[in-house]
Amino acid sequence: MSLADELLADLEEAGDEGEDDLYPGGEEGESDGEDIPEEMEVDYSGAESVTSIAKLRNSKQFSEIMDKIAVHVGKQRKNSEVSGPVEADPEYRLIVAANNLTVEIDNELNIIHKFTRDKYSKRFPELESLVPNSLDYIRTVKELGNNLDKCKNNETLQQILTNATIMVVSVTASTTQGSLLGEDELKRLEEACDMALELNQSKHRIYEYVESRMSFIAPNLSIIVGASTAAKIMGIAGGLTNLSKMPACNLMLLGAQRKTLSGFSSTSLLPHTGFIYHCDVVQSLPPDLRRKAARLVAAKCTLAARVDSFHESSDGKVGYDLKEEIERKFDKWQEPPPVKQVKPLPAPLDGQRKKRGGRRYRKMKERLGLTEIRKHANRMTFAEIEDDAYQEDLGFSLGQLGKSGSGRVRQAQVNEATKARISKSLQRTLQKQSMTYGGKSTVRDRSSGTSSSVAFTPLQGLEIVNPQAAEKKVAEANQKYFSNMAEFLKVKKEGKM
Repeated sequence: MSLADELLADLEEAGDEGEDDLYPGGEEGESDGEDIPEEMEVDYSGAESVTSIAKLRNSKQFSEIMDKIAVHVGKQRKNSEVSGPVEADPEYRLIVAANNLTVEIDNELNIIHKFTRDKYSKRFPELESLVPNSLDYIRTVKELGNNLDKCKNNETLQQILTNATIMVVSVTASTTQGSLLGEDELKRLEEACDMALELNQSKHRIYEYVESRMSFIAPNLSIIVGASTAAKIMGIAGGLTNLSKMPACNLMLLGAQRKTLSGFSSTSLLPHTGFIYHCDVVQSLPPDLRRKAARLVAAKCTLAARVDSFHESSDGKVGYDLKEEIERKFDKWQEPPPVKQVKPLPAPLDGQRKKRGGRRYRKMKERLGLTEIRKHANRMTFAEIEDDAYQEDLGFSLGQLGKSGSGRVRQAQVNEATKARISKSLQRTLQKQSMTYGGKSTVRDRSSGTSSSVAFTPLQGLEIVNPQAAEKKVAEANQKYFSNMAEFLKVKKEGKM
């Protein structure tokens, strides 16, 4: 064996082990022929008759169970008739045997399906891939036979397959390379199809009987998921006692289906979903809530099964209570979220502090506020190293004060609010000092140097005059009436003569 062959063999073994771990206990729960047991891997094309490989229908066990079911179908059972362990009741034993028989019927149907495929592939080999369901395939083979033209306008076939599938089958049948079957081969095929349909009818008859008896065997469990689903999960678990010992996580997986047919798509199958997931209680919910609902229903079914195993609450009161709780939770899940209300902010916990206010307080804050120079000193330029004003490592820097490129002059404008105050007497003193008396000086007055106190007149010729005399009179008048230090004058009114 080459290295490539050994590698492929190892990969196939790893894949088989992974599938077995993913679906534990899957062999017990398959229904409708979805799974392929080991018998289907055998080639039945060389078998002469279906009776040589499918022996269940003619067996003694099958006939005895079906006869007992026919006897008990017409009888009515009451809950009071059950005494002691339910496993000791003879009809309960019959129900358990009937449930086991349904599993054997499913295996027998798979064998017959394989036999039919091997025989009919000579006539229509493409039909196997077009109709994957075993019962639908058997019914289609029985309807078509050697005449593939029956696909068109066949009312019986429309009840078996969908219109789209019928169209594909009719188109493929017109181009198939198969050959006609002989009369003996066609007869064997019809016999196999009849046997498969008869076994399927027997299986449904068993289901109907078990469902009719679930009301006294497991009344609480039947109320929650229905008699049909309760009968299926009880049959797969191996009885009511085994079902009561099973945890909810395993009970939810009972009846999980698995398709392993080569060439068929398994994308439509939901993993880890069994009979409980497909019951009417769970399927009534939206798809996004079904898995969550299946877990809840499985938990309640476990409780109901334990109550039924001890013959308590035979009237189904516990079952009704559990189902009411399930429906209440379903309604809670589906109700719309509450509308968000705009809530006011809560009152602060700390008490109100005393605050100083008024004009004097505002003026004081303005006076003690930051000046423009201090604001410039506090500002820093991005991505530049500041110069230390005191030549220390961690000293004081002047920020943007006096730097070029800031867009401002170094001397900021004086803010009237923060300007130092001067008393009125000091203002008068400063104003008097700034006044000029006597001759006009070119230095103090900043006037032209050619100005002089000598004036030329046409009468006297040269005349010495005071050029500041007129200006002094105007300044004194302004100082008296329009100065900042000017006060109101008291005018005495004289009496009338």
